[in-house]
Amino acid sequence: MPPKKTPPAIQSTVAADPELALIRSLADILNETGLSEIEMDRQGVRLRVSRTMTTMAVVHPPAPLHHAAPAAEPATVAAIGDHPGTVKSPMVGTVYRSSTPGAAPLVEIGSEVKEGQTLLIIEAMKTMNQIPAPRAGKITHVFVENGQPVEFGEPLVVIE
Repeated sequence: MPPKKTPPAIQSTVAADPELALIRSLADILNETGLSEIEMDRQGVRLRVSRTMTTMAVVHPPAPLHHAAPAAEPATVAAIGDHPGTVKSPMVGTVYRSSTPGAAPLVEIGSEVKEGQTLLIIEAMKTMNQIPAPRAGKITHVFVENGQPVEFGEPLVVIE
């Protein structure tokens, strides 16, 4: 890469100030070598010159998966999710349907639950949070699978 020409005003300032000349020469070294930072210690004076390197990551979204689900299903899920007995997630996390790996789910469709009974467990920030039933009733729909990430307010189950 050919050296850049320095404007006359800067040349006179650099010639009058040796520290500025040193900084300018270190900056030129950065440009010539492609380094992002250079540091030197001379006679008790420590000098570091760096430049910010902007990198851009290109992320390609995953290709959509084609499911054999009927087209009317999203509207049905939304309608069931608005049911007055819907228990929604109180936090963001990962939902677990059983208390230990490999154990039977805490509740399934058709299960009778009492108020305060644990329906699911949501792990958030390495803490297991039991999600209690807000009222007694029968589980008519389960929206989540074991190990599925959930968002705040996302429907979990319906109790009728």
